[in-house]
Amino acid sequence: MAHPRRFTMTTVSATKPDLNAWIERLFAAEEMSQMGHGQRVEDLNLGMGFTYYALARMVRQQTAVVVGSYRGFVPLVLARALSENVEGGHVIFIDPSLVDDFWADSESVDRHFHSYGQDNIRHYRLTSQEFVKTETFRALRDIGIVFVDSYHTEEQAEFEFRAFLPKLAPEGFFIFHDSIRKRITRIYGPDKAYEHSVVCLMDRLKRDTAFQVMDLPFQDGATLVRQNLAVDPMSKTEGVVVG
Repeated sequence: MAHPRRFTMTTVSATKPDLNAWIERLFAAEEMSQMGHGQRVEDLNLGMGFTYYALARMVRQQTAVVVGSYRGFVPLVLARALSENVEGGHVIFIDPSLVDDFWADSESVDRHFHSYGQDNIRHYRLTSQEFVKTETFRALRDIGIVFVDSYHTEEQAEFEFRAFLPKLAPEGFFIFHDSIRKRITRIYGPDKAYEHSVVCLMDRLKRDTAFQVMDLPFQDGATLVRQNLAVDPMSKTEGVVVG
């Protein structure tokens, strides 16, 4: 029987820069302190990124999923956390590169993540609707964290919630970004403005006893959603999430 890797107190520091040094490297790129996660460069502060990091260290499942990221801040933070766990792990990162062509070239994407010391991120240049048709999606199970930061409409967030909920580990979490208020975004171009409405799904989930829901009301906001293990979520979701 295979045994877990045995770590000494110096194992991680011998193979990776310490966390502060890694954050300093991350923030050397100005874009990594943007996009509303409450980061602050002056004191190497990941903002809500520390919550994402901590959850990955505590849940300790080997798979996290990130749907959408401007320049990879969240995939990198989760990948770093998983790589520090004894169990190890990887990030499934889904982004069709619709904002610009940053995620268009697979070799460039690999170099980008490798430059931060992370080789445990697998990028899929697909929409969520395309990804759920893949064998990779069908094989997923026991996901520790699903981070949803894609097209910020109620309808798209609901699609991703419904798709990944059956694959979430019992102790796992959804994290929805840009989830605490409505606002207009022009990230896809001035002629393609649309309204963020993820908050409407969050409001509905808060009324559903099958889930525990908590907002992080910092900067653009994030919302944690997990199954209430005292209730069967699949028996409760139909009326509230759709209705």
